[in-house]
Amino acid sequence: MATANNNLSKYDVSRVPDGKNSRIALVVSEWNKEITEALFQGAKNTLIDHNVLNKNIVRIDVPGSFELIYGANSAQRMDFDAIIAIGCIIQGETRHFEFISNAVAQGIKDLNINGKAPVVFCVLTDETIEQSIARSGGDKGNKGVEAAFTALRMTSL
Repeated sequence: MATANNNLSKYDVSRVPDGKNSRIALVVSEWNKEITEALFQGAKNTLIDHNVLNKNIVRIDVPGSFELIYGANSAQRMDFDAIIAIGCIIQGETRHFEFISNAVAQGIKDLNINGKAPVVFCVLTDETIEQSIARSGGDKGNKGVEAAFTALRMTSL
């Protein structure tokens, strides 16, 4: 794992553009809600810390991670400067994990190639719930914070 010993939620604040004129959509999966809610809060708080107005942060809830693609595609048609797709897929006993993880990654990649606003991938694909907890506010940081940092950077391209 590339970030096994890193907490990327600690970042150089000077590298983040001011978000005062940005509109950001957060598309949030309701599956594994305790994890996705923590990711959402990390992202939203970071956006607010960088001057994105609360009224310019729009939450779009979808049932599961697979539906993040449709939700993000819909958000791209709503004139957002960036979109953050927030989900959590945990390995189970079947190959379902592989199919969903791959489809979501490919779908978000396609939206980035073909859409008018960048879609930031904030989808945890962990083997255990403990790994997801560690990455949603635990000892591995909060990937929602990292996604917000990335979204703000992408708005300045």
